[in-house]
Amino acid sequence: MTAADFYNSTLLELQDQLAKRQKRKSAFGILRFGSIAAIIAAFYFLYSFGWMYVLIAALVLVAIFLRLIILDLANKEAISHLLELIRVNKDELIALAGEYYHFEDGTSLIPKEHFYAADLDILGHASLFQFLNRTTSEMGSQQLAEWLLTPAVVTEILKRQSAVAELITKNTWRQRLQAFGRDKKISYSTLHRLQDWMKDSSVFRQFKPWKWLRYILPTIILAISMLAWFDLISMQLFYGSLLIFAAIAYQINKYVAPIHEQLSKMVEELDSMSRSIDAIEREVFNSALLNELQQQFATSDGKASLKLKLLKKILDRLDIRYNIVISFPLNILLLWNLQQVLDLEKWKSNNTESINSWFSTLGCYEALNSFATLHYNNPGWVFPRLATEHFSLHADKLGHPLINEKKRVNNFIDISKNGKIMLVTGSNMAGKSTYLRSVGINVVLAMAGAPVCAHEFSVSPVQLLSSMRIADNLEESTSTFYAELKKLKTVIDKVNDHQKVFVLLDEILRGTNSLDRHTGSVAFVKQLIKQHAAAILATHDVELAALQPLYPENILNFHFDVQVNNEQLYFDYKLKPGVCTSMNASILMKQIGIEI
Repeated sequence: MTAADFYNSTLLELQDQLAKRQKRKSAFGILRFGSIAAIIAAFYFLYSFGWMYVLIAALVLVAIFLRLIILDLANKEAISHLLELIRVNKDELIALAGEYYHFEDGTSLIPKEHFYAADLDILGHASLFQFLNRTTSEMGSQQLAEWLLTPAVVTEILKRQSAVAELITKNTWRQRLQAFGRDKKISYSTLHRLQDWMKDSSVFRQFKPWKWLRYILPTIILAISMLAWFDLISMQLFYGSLLIFAAIAYQINKYVAPIHEQLSKMVEELDSMSRSIDAIEREVFNSALLNELQQQFATSDGKASLKLKLLKKILDRLDIRYNIVISFPLNILLLWNLQQVLDLEKWKSNNTESINSWFSTLGCYEALNSFATLHYNNPGWVFPRLATEHFSLHADKLGHPLINEKKRVNNFIDISKNGKIMLVTGSNMAGKSTYLRSVGINVVLAMAGAPVCAHEFSVSPVQLLSSMRIADNLEESTSTFYAELKKLKTVIDKVNDHQKVFVLLDEILRGTNSLDRHTGSVAFVKQLIKQHAAAILATHDVELAALQPLYPENILNFHFDVQVNNEQLYFDYKLKPGVCTSMNASILMKQIGIEI
C-alpha cells in the first residue's frame, strides 16, 4: 500500500467513524432531554404514592442523567480526536502533492549565525524543517531543529535510525500521537510556569499543623452546622462560627489566588500532554532509543500520564473558586481551596525531579515521528551507512528533498578519501548551486539520523561547513565581502585545526575584482589541499580547473553544461566529469535586451 492509499483509506474510515459519533451525539441530546422529562413525570405520577417513591425514582433518573452527561462528554472528546486525525491525513495528502507550506516552518528557531542553516534552507519558509516537520509541541519543534542544526555522534545516529525504522511500521499510533498534540499545543510557557512554581517554596506544607487541620476544621464546622440544624445549639453560635470560618477561608484564599493564577491557564495543555504520554506508555517498542525514552515516563510511584492527569484534576477542582455561588459554601464548610492547594504542594514535592524530562522526552518522540513520516511518504529514500574512515562520501541517485519527485533530477557523488577537492564548473542556471545544496542537505539529514533522498548513501560522520549565501549586515556595518571573509575564516580555522569537516563553497570571493578573486580562490584551494580537507567548490572560474594536473590526487573536475539551439538554452542538470566548456551569460544578456 502506498502512502497515498493509506491516507485515503484511513480518511474514509475516520469519516465513517465521525458520522457514527455525530449520530450518537444527537442521541445523547435526546436521551438527556428525555431523562429530565422523566424526572418531572416521576414527580407528577408518583406524588400520590408518597415521597419515598418520588425520591427513589428521582435518584435513579438523576443517576441516569449524570451517566448520560459523562458518556456525552466522552463522545465529544472522541469527535474532537477524530477531527484532528482527519486533518492529519488530509495534510499528508496535500504534502504528497508537493504542498507542505501549511506545516510550521521554524522561523522563530533560526539561529543568528550558523555553519550551514541559511545556505541550505534548514529553517524558515519552504525549508527542510517545514518539509518534514510533524511536531505539535514547542519542545518537539525545538528538538527537531536542534537535530538538524547539530550533527549527532555515531551511536546516537544509529539509535535514531533504528527508532525511525520501527516507527515507520506504526502509522496509526504516530497519527494518534500527532492528533493528541494538535488538540492543544504544548508550549514552553507552560513548562516555564511549572518550573517557576516548582522553585517557589510550599507556603502551606511548611506549616506542619495544616496536615491535620485540613480535616479537623471542616469536621468542626460541619458538626456545628448539624447541631444547629437539629436545634441543639443556638443560632448565634452557628452564625458566629460561620463568620470565623469565612475569615479563615478568606485569609487562605489570599495565598491560594496567586498560585492558582500561575497554573490555571495550563489545564488544557496538561490534558493534551497527559493523553500523548499515555499513548507512549501503552505502546510496546523494540528499539533501544524508544525504550530508553519510554522509561523517562516511568517513576517509582506511578506513570507520568496519571500524574499529569492528577495535576489537571486538582486544578479543575481549584477552578471552582471562580464560581462564587459554589465556592462560598465549599470554602466555609470544607476549606475547599486549602484542600486543593495542599494537594498541589504534595504533587509538587513528589515530581520536582521529573517534570523537565517529561517535556523534553515528548519532544524527542515528536521529532522521531517527523523522520518516520518523512520515510513513509518517501519509501525510495534510504538510511545512510556511516563510514569509519574520514573522509568519504558516496551517493547514487542523489536528489534535493525539497524538489518535487516529478521534477527532481538526481545525481551522484563519490569522494573516496580526505584531501579531495571537487571543483564543479558550469554556466549560469545549469544546476551547480542546487547540486551543492542537494549534497549538503542530505548530509544534514544523515547526521540527524534521518533517511536521505538517495538510492544509496554512505558518509563519514562530519561537521558540515558552507559558504553559499552571503549578505551584508547594516546593523554591524559589515559589507558582503567582509561577511564572506568571516565565513571563510571559520572554514580555515577548523581546517587548520584538523577538525573533521566537510566544506561546501559556492562562488567564493565574489565581492572583489576578478584578478583578486582568482588569486584568492587558488590560494584557498591550495590551503584546503595542504590541510587534507574535503570540499566541493562550485565556480564559474574555469581556470581553477587548471589546478588538476598539478594536484591529480586531490582535485576532481566535474561540470554542468548547457545545450544551445538557435540561442535557446536547454539544461539537463546532470553532473558530468571534466570542465565546462559552454557558457550562457551572453545569451541571457541578449534575451533581456543588452546589445552584445
